Formats: sequence, structure tokens, C-alpha cells
Amino acid sequence: MIKRIKHVAPLQTGIVLAALYGIMSLIIVPFLLLASVFARGGSKSFSIIFIIFLPVLYAIVGFVGGVIAAAIYNLIAGWTGGIEMTLEDVPQKLV
Repeated sequence: MIKRIKHVAPLQTGIVLAALYGIMSLIIVPFLLLASVFARGGSKSFSIIFIIFLPVLYAIVGFVGGVIAAAIYNLIAGWTGGIEMTLEDVPQKLV
């Protein structure tokens, strides 16, 4: 069965990507904090504060990027017809 993605909701895409980027940054933040603690020179307090706010920054960038990407996709899908996918039905397993 061939399906085609003709439209992507920009706001919903932005929300999903904001959550995705925010969660991904939570995985990266502990490593950056550790590196900041062992770094020599510079302003450690600034870098630690920046790293703590990094998940919020990632989420904002993910949201804005997702909205823009979805809007551009919708424009291009209107010209080209969108992305075609082949889907198959998968039988449900009984638990």
C-alpha cells in the first residue's frame, strides 16, 4: 500500500521537535557540566549557567526549526506531491 505525506502540521511538528531536542539535550548536559568542572581558566560560573539553560535553548531551537521545516516541506510537497511511502499492516500480537 503506497501512502503519500501531503501535509505536515507546522505547530505540532514544532512541539514534537521541541520535546525531542529538549530531551536529547538532557542527555548531553551532564557531560558538559563534567567537562566544565574540570576545565581550566575562563569563567566557570558562566559556562555552568549556560549549560543549565541549554535544554531550554535546545527546545526553543527545535520548536522554531520544526515549524520552519514543516512549512517549507508543505510548500515543496505542494509542488512535488510529497514523500511516498510503502506501508504494510502488521498483525497484533496477543499478550
